[in-house]
Amino acid sequence: MERIVVKFGGSSLADAGQFQKVKAIVKADPRRRIVVVSAPGKRHPDDEKITDLLYRCHKLAVAGGDFSGPLTAIRERFAAIATTLKINSPVPSALDELSARLTGGCNADFAASRGEYCCALLMAAYLNAEMIDPSHSIAIGGDGGVLPETYETLGRLLADPAKTYVMAGFYGYDGTDGQRAVKTFSRGGSDISGAIAARAAGAALYENWTDTSGILMVDPRLVYDPKVISEISFHEVREMAYMGASVFHDEAILPVREAGIPIRIKNTNRPQDAGTLITPQLSADALARTEIAGIAGKQGFSMISVAKTMLHHQAGIVHTLLGVLLRHGISFEHCPSSIDSISVIMETEQLKGREDVVVAGIRRAIEPDSLVVEHNLALLAVVGEGMSSTPGIAGKVFTALGKSGVNIRVINQGASEINIIIGVAAADYEKAVQEIYLAFVG
Repeated sequence: MERIVVKFGGSSLADAGQFQKVKAIVKADPRRRIVVVSAPGKRHPDDEKITDLLYRCHKLAVAGGDFSGPLTAIRERFAAIATTLKINSPVPSALDELSARLTGGCNADFAASRGEYCCALLMAAYLNAEMIDPSHSIAIGGDGGVLPETYETLGRLLADPAKTYVMAGFYGYDGTDGQRAVKTFSRGGSDISGAIAARAAGAALYENWTDTSGILMVDPRLVYDPKVISEISFHEVREMAYMGASVFHDEAILPVREAGIPIRIKNTNRPQDAGTLITPQLSADALARTEIAGIAGKQGFSMISVAKTMLHHQAGIVHTLLGVLLRHGISFEHCPSSIDSISVIMETEQLKGREDVVVAGIRRAIEPDSLVVEHNLALLAVVGEGMSSTPGIAGKVFTALGKSGVNIRVINQGASEINIIIGVAAADYEKAVQEIYLAFVG
């Protein structure tokens, strides 16, 4: 029988009521055999996440302070869940061990990982499942990525298709350290853990359960009640994430993308909602019914524009310009050009304290006729796999902006032809996003 890996985020595990929803979801489909859990999140806006309490415990322990306050709060959170669900909880002994390790000087990664570890212990007891501790199976390299041997090791642990497994997310072990110390991924790393488990088990699908019913076409802070994207490709998600959209943990896509395993984003609180399917290749139906996948953008950019007669005949001009930025450790976002001019766009933050010396370096290297630095720019991307084969997409974008009085400062289309990058004044950013959204959605 094919299997589905289900990962639940912190909001899906915040209290006993959320645990009950998780159990109902798992039991609703017999293919949901591998459950990956985060640490319990906030129960209400003024609450604290378990992971934040654990970091506070470690900080106090390192300073020689009393960490009993936050540790007691952690004990009470898990005890409340266990009591309500009538679980014989193994968590108290795990937290006793944590207390001893904090006193003895454990590292911050070990302390932070105990939220997921304890949650997995509790969920495994609740589901009558086998608990998988990734500190014995997920090897994390020096760059923070998963090491290849992980998939074989973890695959053996998840091999029985008749069993239900619960695995802690967010951490593994340091694969570069002979001591195999506990090591965490970046915050939000439980998404990565779920993707690793899906690939290791050869799952048919990776379901990521959270508190939203899928990926939205646009930032809901800019557009009221935007549409949910029903289907989106891995490539489109990466483009939107790169341009600032809060879509899906970028590193979490890699393990399943390489294995061709689709992801579905679902809402724990509204399991009846279809959510968003992230797939290696869009279906013909999805391509036919959507002109664009979504709109994403970021503010805080600057542009250095250089003009010089016969610039296009000057061999190595791009290399020379970018070499100046390289010497000052500045990376660039885009580099549009024309016959006698070239511009380079970077985050304004990277220029702070270095603008004068960078400009001087460019003047010496290129001897331009003119050089202009422009700040307060915003970049937005209109993303869609079908854009390259659909006439009129660019025209619709530019018409919408023209009618609303938004002046376009930059136009750039990626080599993949699945996005159009537009630069506007920061003051016009919100209006630009809204007008483009309305042009395609109405």
